Amino acid sequence: MPRMLKRGLPASQSATLADRLDCSPTPAKLWSVFVAVGRGTLKKIVDWIFTIPFLITFGLTLAVFEPIARVARLFGLRPMEVTMGVMQRILLVVFRIGGTSLRVDRSPLVLPSTAYILVSNHQSLFDIPIFGGLLFSNYPKYVSKRELGRWLPSISFNLTHGGNALIDRGDPVQARQAIRELAVTSAARDVAVVIFPEGTRSRDGRLKPFRTGGLKELLDAAPDLPVIPTTVDGAWKLLRNNLFPVPFGTTVRVRFSDPLARNVGEDYEELIARARDVIEGTLLEWRAIDV
Repeated sequence: MPRMLKRGLPASQSATLADRLDCSPTPAKLWSVFVAVGRGTLKKIVDWIFTIPFLITFGLTLAVFEPIARVARLFGLRPMEVTMGVMQRILLVVFRIGGTSLRVDRSPLVLPSTAYILVSNHQSLFDIPIFGGLLFSNYPKYVSKRELGRWLPSISFNLTHGGNALIDRGDPVQARQAIRELAVTSAARDVAVVIFPEGTRSRDGRLKPFRTGGLKELLDAAPDLPVIPTTVDGAWKLLRNNLFPVPFGTTVRVRFSDPLARNVGEDYEELIARARDVIEGTLLEWRAIDV
């Protein structure tokens, strides 16, 4: 600093430069750092306090309902669907233990006990019980990777024995056949189908490109089912730390938008693009509000 003054910098300019280069800690700076660290630490403590009972209750709910679902399945598919619906309704309450709140916007044109194709973005494995609880009487079925048909109590049993399409990503023929069978049976039984065209969950909430092959098969095999653009946001935050801990106070938003009508000879690419535009627009709307 003295060297600069010798070169004849004006006093005001030298003072400004000195202020910028002054990195010495002050009581105000130290206090702001202390408060920021303290808040972060307190937040982590709160997250852990509520994560433990949340995960225990969530896991126990899945474990308790699996044998019930197995018995119900002996009496037919519908008794099992009702059992799984009750379980998922309970899980919606269990989310509150971890401080998670749900905000749901459902178009009045989305009717109960009606078959639809729900085209949704995908942020978390929790998307499945959330949709199952919110669409109780629609008994939603899923296009899911085969790996989820193992190891997860109740969820895996439901995916395997509840009339869903478990696909092998390495076997396109099997995948197409499973999706088409799901479309036909869902239309015949008047139940909804949920498909996540992104293929995998978004780990940061950003909408990923759609893989349209499976969705086109679904649209082709069930030409009379209306398409509902479905948007979920905030669920990705629940897995931000791989569940350890689950962030307390997370808000998950879900919107079931107006159904898109189907037409004879329709352009599947155009229909898919319309559904994606609705989802993308909803995400932008929500995030503009949060800013």
